[in-house]
Amino acid sequence: MPESAEFAVWAPVPSRVRLQVDGAVHDMQRDDTGWWRASVEAGPEADYGFLLDDDPTPRPDPRSRRQPEGVHGPSRRYDPSAHDWADSAWTGRPLAGGVVYEMHVGTFTPEGTLDAAAARLDHLVDLGVDFVELLPVNGFNGTHNWGYDGVLWYAVQEEYGGPAAYQRFVDACHQRGLGVIQDVVYNHLGPSGNYLPLFFPVFAEGGANTWGNSVNLSGPDSDEVRRYIIDNALMWLRDMHVDGLRLDAVHALVDERATHVLEEMAQEVDKLSVALGRPLTLIAESDLNDPRMVTPRVAGGLGLTAQWSDDFHHSLHSVLTGEGQGYYSDFAEAGLAGLARTLTGAYFHDGAWSSFRRRHHGRPVDTAALAGWKFLAYLQDHDQIGNRAVGDRISASLSPGLLAVGATIVLTSPFTPMLFMGEEWGASTPWQFFTSHPEPELGKATAEGRIGEFAEHGWDADLVPDPQDPETFTRSKLDWSELERQPHERLLAVHRALLALRRAHPELVDADLSAMAVSWDDADRWMVVHRGTLRVAVNLADHPQEIDLDRPADEVLFATGELPTLDAETVTLPAESAAVLTTS
Repeated sequence: MPESAEFAVWAPVPSRVRLQVDGAVHDMQRDDTGWWRASVEAGPEADYGFLLDDDPTPRPDPRSRRQPEGVHGPSRRYDPSAHDWADSAWTGRPLAGGVVYEMHVGTFTPEGTLDAAAARLDHLVDLGVDFVELLPVNGFNGTHNWGYDGVLWYAVQEEYGGPAAYQRFVDACHQRGLGVIQDVVYNHLGPSGNYLPLFFPVFAEGGANTWGNSVNLSGPDSDEVRRYIIDNALMWLRDMHVDGLRLDAVHALVDERATHVLEEMAQEVDKLSVALGRPLTLIAESDLNDPRMVTPRVAGGLGLTAQWSDDFHHSLHSVLTGEGQGYYSDFAEAGLAGLARTLTGAYFHDGAWSSFRRRHHGRPVDTAALAGWKFLAYLQDHDQIGNRAVGDRISASLSPGLLAVGATIVLTSPFTPMLFMGEEWGASTPWQFFTSHPEPELGKATAEGRIGEFAEHGWDADLVPDPQDPETFTRSKLDWSELERQPHERLLAVHRALLALRRAHPELVDADLSAMAVSWDDADRWMVVHRGTLRVAVNLADHPQEIDLDRPADEVLFATGELPTLDAETVTLPAESAAVLTTS
């Protein structure tokens, strides 16, 4: 039944704003701060929009919770409190000691919906991960893309099932003991369907980053822009029961204020955590290599919970594959010494020269003050796969043995491990860059730009997938039948065994970086990681070899394949294998 409802929108740009609800138009009143309000009768699922000045086309609510007809269509009222939650027993879980599983809803299952993803959650429980991290799900134009072209940050894309399906998904995760982390993008907006500038100055004057105009965080009228961002973060955590946020490319958030927007966000999220009685997590993707990002506020940091460590990925990737082009150059040159450096200090570029950037980069981590779990470690992620010319996973380049070795290094590291969907079984399906821009000119420009970028680096243009081709999206969907075939079944067993080992042996979740030690031999391609009384021995060579330990080994707790041979203070590992050993 219709009810009296107040509609409000912050719109200092237009001189007149009218509200259209189910076709009826109502005047709105403006206050001194640029907020417009009107109380009208509206049904609980009424469609509405805002008429700005003399524009006859209603525009969607910048804070719309639902867009059933896409980002150009009307907004629809949605009450998040109407969901009958079944997760009252869920008290959350801290990130420390956990394992994250990164998932793109559209390609995780053939159906590409949140409900279909929820039906696969038992696989993740059996695998042994603790958190599901969803790539962005907010409203974007088109039917499918990675999610980083969103324009309506408060809405859930209808193709995924909309906000109701999202709440069902989070509920299902919590009932299975899985936390949910939502990837959010606050550094730019997508190129199509962004009507926010018609309402308020969302962009900074003259500022731009890799993806478009910079968001207005410190210019005139930026108070409400910051509020728009922080309220969105709180919305996911409070209304959708999400346990954490992954903050995309925070180095692109240009904020000249004394209190950075990330510090302000961390303060408010901490308050909400206390009010809700469960831990809430903020994870930054940052290219700054600045440990102050995750340093507590009382110690002069921004107070975020954790951040991704691309340096770890680059070191491990270059050691396993031998690739040394582009930003892999410094890591490939350093070899195992570089991997040891990241294992003990989180960053490789910690004030060191970066040949890719042609300058010194980063700042050292105080390993006595910052725990390793504050850094996420991964062999693959959506960027490191999808930004390759053909979107090939590392499984397309490595033997099953080296894939298992890579998994062992990640899952026994002092960091918070993260897996990209399908990695646990060495999925052979690619994960390519795909878009579905409805505008022909934008679609053409996107495809030509993508193909041209790689052609400049020597790639045959015919080999680079067209992001606008629907087949590029279809090819990127996981093939779940692979789990029943070799070598996928064996690699899945390796991941399950390693995750079980982490739970059984506290030394493997010890995040004290100052206690870490690594020995290695670049020429013979072996490495031993010291984890308390445990030793993680790795043989990257294509032949068996005897590896020196610093003390006698007693027992083999885990091996990626054929069991190694123990002899006094040495272990003989088969080719391309790894083992976890107990020592006296």
